[in-house]
Amino acid sequence: MSPDVRVASMLAQGNHFVDPATGAIVPPIHLSATFDRGVGGIDYRRTENPTNQVVETALADLDGAAATMTFSSGMAAAVTVLETLRAGQHLVAPIFLYNGIKRWILRVSKLRGFTVSFADIREPGALEAAIVPGLTAMVWTEVVINPTCDVMDVAAAARAAHAAGAILVVDATFTPPVTIRPLDLGADLVMQSATKYLNGHSDVLAGSLSTREKNERWTEMEYVRMATGSVLHPLDAWLLLRGMRTLVVRFKQISANAMAVAEHFARHPKVERVSYPGLESHPAHAVAKHELQGGFGGMMAIEVRGGLAEAKRVAEAVKLVIRATSLGSVESLLEHRFPLEGDITPVPENLLRLSIGIEDSDDLINDLEQALATI
Repeated sequence: MSPDVRVASMLAQGNHFVDPATGAIVPPIHLSATFDRGVGGIDYRRTENPTNQVVETALADLDGAAATMTFSSGMAAAVTVLETLRAGQHLVAPIFLYNGIKRWILRVSKLRGFTVSFADIREPGALEAAIVPGLTAMVWTEVVINPTCDVMDVAAAARAAHAAGAILVVDATFTPPVTIRPLDLGADLVMQSATKYLNGHSDVLAGSLSTREKNERWTEMEYVRMATGSVLHPLDAWLLLRGMRTLVVRFKQISANAMAVAEHFARHPKVERVSYPGLESHPAHAVAKHELQGGFGGMMAIEVRGGLAEAKRVAEAVKLVIRATSLGSVESLLEHRFPLEGDITPVPENLLRLSIGIEDSDDLINDLEQALATI
């Protein structure tokens, strides 16, 4: 589409897709596993698929990327990036990080012989101090940190990484490209669990990886995806594009609901702390306000007064909010993270991670109020 067309228009029309063969405005689902080599340039679905190409083109435009690959999950995308690290290299990441990726980093660092440093980004200069010029090859971060909802200054992280000769990889799962484009702020790679906000309906498992430039690392990752068979299924690609058509309106409503919930509980007598980037009381609110141009999203961390038992009681008492893994969908979800993360987590035992959906915000507030009344 024309670069003058705004994101909402681009997404609503599925990147203005029109099937050249039939005129259909919804892309066909190509389920074929193999293709005639003399026709369309695709030979096998493990390499590429026409349905996937439509989604990847839309995501590349959305991310401002030179190219995008889709994967069978967000973890598949993350694993593909980490496959490019070599023995003797160094990776830096926040101490609070999505648990699945943190566990994988710890596992493969031992197997491959690269070293890892985890920085507490709440401390000024901690990330920069952890980076070793000439040794650090990759800095991995999230924009809004999972599950604590701290905020990373992406542009500052990019400057620090590049000054040391490293690349910056940003997991933007909490913050889809309708609110921030990390590649514009200096990131080299941006990945997302497309299961979350991009799809937004809890019916797809998918991941995406976008690059600022097509280089040797990108070629290596294309090979890893093909060799491991982690390409996205075409039906999931079709569902992903369908979900992306409503991303702008969903994200606006989710952000408005989340702000209402966060403001209500920020001074609640049974809440110790609400971490939501949209609150002026958030330590990194100024950074979030600068970076997140399309809304602060639906993710927040609520630390209830008490400890493990009180948090467990509140989590078990919700009635409208659903206790379930995942985030970024139309329904509100809650998880008590500490019991799920195991022995590697520094997450507070009283922390509840909330993913706010598009329900009526008053209903969400009332449900959380009655749950807090149990402690």
